[in-house]
Formats: sequence, C-alpha cells, structure tokens
Amino acid sequence: MPRLGLVVGAVLAVVGCGPSAAPSPVASIASATAAASASASPSASASASPSASASAAASGSAAPAVVWPAPPNPMQLTVAAGLKPQPKEFLDHHVHAHLDVFIDGEPVIVPAGVGIAIDDPNVRKGLEPDGSISYGGIQFCGRPCISPLHTHNDSGVLHTESASEVPNTLGEFFIEWDVPLSRDCVGDPCVPGPVAVYVDGQPFTGDPNTIELTDLKEIAIVLGTPPATIPSTGDFSSA
Repeated sequence: MPRLGLVVGAVLAVVGCGPSAAPSPVASIASATAAASASASPSASASASPSASASAAASGSAAPAVVWPAPPNPMQLTVAAGLKPQPKEFLDHHVHAHLDVFIDGEPVIVPAGVGIAIDDPNVRKGLEPDGSISYGGIQFCGRPCISPLHTHNDSGVLHTESASEVPNTLGEFFIEWDVPLSRDCVGDPCVPGPVAVYVDGQPFTGDPNTIELTDLKEIAIVLGTPPATIPSTGDFSSA
C-alpha cells in the first residue's frame, strides 16, 4: 500500500543533479564525514541494513550526506527511464528492494521523492519518526505525478507500484535519480576510486544497470573505501 507518515500537507556502495551546479561529490562527502575514521575491510552482514540516518545516529558519526538530491523534473526522467508516469499508484504489482550507497565507508542518502512530482497538490507530505519528510498518499492527480518506480522517503527502499509484473531495474532508478551509473563510474563527474556492487551481500560483477528490483532484494554500491560491513539484507520496516 502507498507509504506515508503523519500526514501534514537496494545495497549499493558509492560516493542528483538539480537545475544548478551541484558541489563535487568528493567535497560533499568529505565535508560530511571529516571526523569519520577509515573503515576496515568489509564483510557481509546477516543483519538488516538500517537507513543512512539511523546508522549515523547509532554510531555517532556525521549525518549522511545528500550528494545527489531528488531532481526537479521527475516525470521527464520517468519517461527517459522508459517508464510511464501515472496519475496515481497502481498496486497490482507491489514490491520493495533496498539500496545502500556508500562513499569512502560513509552512507549517502537515497532521497525521498525520486519519481514523484512532490510539488503536485495531490501528493501528500508526511513526517517520518526521524523528522524527515515523506511523500505519497496519492488518491488521484489531475495529471501524471508518480512513476511506477519511486521512493517515498529516504530509507533507501525502492518501491515498485505498477500495473505490470515486469520487474523494474536499478538502471531505471538511477536514470530517475539523474545519477549516471556503470561498472566503473557513478555520478557526473565520476566519484574517484573503485566501484563495488553487492546483491544480498554477495559481489556482483555484471552491469549494475541490469539488476532487477525484485521483492526484498538488498543492493549495495560502494565507492572508494568500503564500510566495515556490507549489508546482506535491507531494512523494510518503513515500506
């Protein structure tokens, strides 16, 4: 069912493009994590991956960085991803994957509102327990306002709410996020350092764009120095 907090109006490790020039990903993450120490070699974890915000709060580290915010043209990017914008959510095919992104061992926020026209008056806003904003509760928009692939909040949960059972892919989501993705490059410009991709805690060596967003799949993209632990399962408590 559509996700929404109190109504008021995949594991991937890497290091949003809006209408104006964004700061360098390296500079952004360095600023957000200057006090963090280098991580040890990663190991797969059987425990659920917490949201970036929850993870930072639990460890006392710097707040997760917003390196790539939700872009301002979500319906245009939905079309660019090969998907069809809709005036409401269709729940015939309703699955959730989870995405974690890390740069030099620190979590990067997967933003709320990717694939949603958050300025449409029919899109409701809610507050999550951590004070962040979520988007959803759409009954019907006068014009297309939501992609079948989207994020309601910044938990890293990728929602497929579609009339078709054809699975969405990670590549489609990154197009909607307006963040270039390949085997050896994430972002524009590319985040320096190696790119490592994990699915359910296991290394994935193929094209990350082809990863299907099936139910309860955990995807991690790691850029540069890896975190101490690679999540093998996602936290779907907010789905």
